Amino acid sequence: MKRVILGIAFLTLLVGASMPAQAGFMTFFGIDNSPGGTVPAGGLANTARNNFLSNLSGGVGTEDFESFANGTPTPINLSFPGSSGAITATLTGSAQVRNLPVGGRYATSGNNYLDTSTGGGFTIEFSSAISAFGFFGTDIGDIGGNLVLGLTNGDNKIINLNTGGRPNGSLMFWGFTDDMNAYDRITFTNTSTGDAFGFDDMTVGDAGQVTGVVPEPGSMTIFAALGCFGLIARRRRS
Repeated sequence: MKRVILGIAFLTLLVGASMPAQAGFMTFFGIDNSPGGTVPAGGLANTARNNFLSNLSGGVGTEDFESFANGTPTPINLSFPGSSGAITATLTGSAQVRNLPVGGRYATSGNNYLDTSTGGGFTIEFSSAISAFGFFGTDIGDIGGNLVLGLTNGDNKIINLNTGGRPNGSLMFWGFTDDMNAYDRITFTNTSTGDAFGFDDMTVGDAGQVTGVVPEPGSMTIFAALGCFGLIARRRRS
């Protein structure tokens, strides 16, 4: 009898292990202090971005602002491919599209990027709630400004990235995935009236595109467990 109980416990453990684990709210963050106007392949920022992307399924969209003319002001309409249809968004606030580096801010791909005015911030409103968002930021914090993010909807969050005191032209990446909550608004706040920030390559994913969970073992694992249980029960009868 004891062997049968142990067999059932073992099977229960394996079946439980086959259930996908919820990762919850996960963040990805890295800063390169002096990247020289580039995105170093092995740098901390790009490594954080690669880790972020590895938790998303194929088909997520990235806004690189290349389709907008230089000087395009807000509101700026954006669109990303979701798992079940397009996710549209509207970016409002103190920002415009630029196609040339200025004051340490630059594009992380192509020529265009989103440039905020001194002390400026902005908000992105999504047509349907998202569960993943990531971006590059340039020249953030060289004049003491901290970047504060506000995520609102299912689980409101305020994230202070403590970016103040960085050198001119720094590069950072920040992103999150959340397989338990979704958000319909992201607010970017600059705590300094004398600092200006640059942003580029914003990636968005919905709940169906977040894959950062423990993968399910193959069915052969469960069959093997059933085989072990049968063997234990047969041995007890004999």
